[in-house]
Amino acid sequence: MQNNLEENKGYKSGFISIIGRPNVGKSTYLNRVIGQKIAIMSDKPQTTRNKIQGVLTMDNTQMIFIDTPGIHKPKHKLGDFMMKVAQNTLKEVDLILFMVNAAEGFGRGEEFILEKFQTVNTPIFLVINKIDQIHPDDLLPIIESYKEKYPFKEIVPISALVGNNVERLLEQIKTYLPEGPQYYPADQVTDHPERFIITELIREKALHLTREEIPHSLAVVLDKIERQEGKDIINVMATVIVERDSQKGIIIGKKGSMLKEIGMRARVDIENLLGSKVFLELWVKVQKDWRNKMSQLRDFGFNEDEY
Repeated sequence: MQNNLEENKGYKSGFISIIGRPNVGKSTYLNRVIGQKIAIMSDKPQTTRNKIQGVLTMDNTQMIFIDTPGIHKPKHKLGDFMMKVAQNTLKEVDLILFMVNAAEGFGRGEEFILEKFQTVNTPIFLVINKIDQIHPDDLLPIIESYKEKYPFKEIVPISALVGNNVERLLEQIKTYLPEGPQYYPADQVTDHPERFIITELIREKALHLTREEIPHSLAVVLDKIERQEGKDIINVMATVIVERDSQKGIIIGKKGSMLKEIGMRARVDIENLLGSKVFLELWVKVQKDWRNKMSQLRDFGFNEDEY
C-alpha cells in the first residue's frame, strides 16, 4: 500500500469546464484533446445538450473535461435544462475555460457569461478559439479588450480545428490542477455510455444533412442494441424524434433518401466507436412540442435530477 501511495505522489487531476456561447468550438476542442469523437459537432448553436465528460490521461496527470451546453437565453423547457446544466458545472470544477470566437466581437452573450463569473472563485482561463480565421495583427486588440473586462488567470489563443496552441493550453491547465487521484482508468475517454454516444452520432448526421430545415426540435432514442449471435455484427435500432409532420418528411426525404444517407454516415462513426460491423435501422416519429414536456425530456435523457 505504501508503494502505491509513493507512486501516486505528485499525481495531478481535476475537472475542467468548457464554457462559452453556442458554436464557439467547445466540442471541437474536446474531440481534438481526447483524440476521438465523443461530442457531436455542428455549425448550428445548441448542439450539445448534456454535459459531456472527456477524460485525458497522461503520465502523471488526468484531466476530466466537461463540455457544457452553450450559455444562451432559454426559449423552452429544454433550454432551461441546458442552462441549468451549464451553470451548475461552474460550482463543481477545478478550472474553467471560457472559450470565445476570435472571429466574432464581444457581445451580449459574452457579457452575460462574465456576469455569472462574478460569484465564482474557480480559476478562469480565457481561451480565444478560431485564431486561424483572423489576421495575426487582430489578436492583440482582442486580448487587451478582454483583459479590461475580467482578471483571467491565463489568456491562451488557439485553433481547436487546426490544432494551434492546443498543447500549450494543456500545459497551462496542468499547472493549475491540484494533486489528486486518477478518477478513471487510463484507457477510458468518457463517462458517457456507448448508448448515449450512438444517439448523438445519429443526431449529428441529421443536423448536418438537413441544414437549416430542421431546427433543434430533433432528438434520437436508441431502441435496441444487440450483437448478432455467432457474428461480428451489432444490430442498432433507433428512432429520430421530431415535432412536426413536415419535419418528418424532411428527415425521411424523397423515397427515403435522406434517412438512408443519415444512416449510412452515422453507421461509419458507430462502427469506429464499437470496433465492429454495424447494421443500423432508423425510424422517424412525430412527438409534438416535446421540448416543453418534462415527461418526454426525461424519456430522451434530459433528467435535471442528475445535475
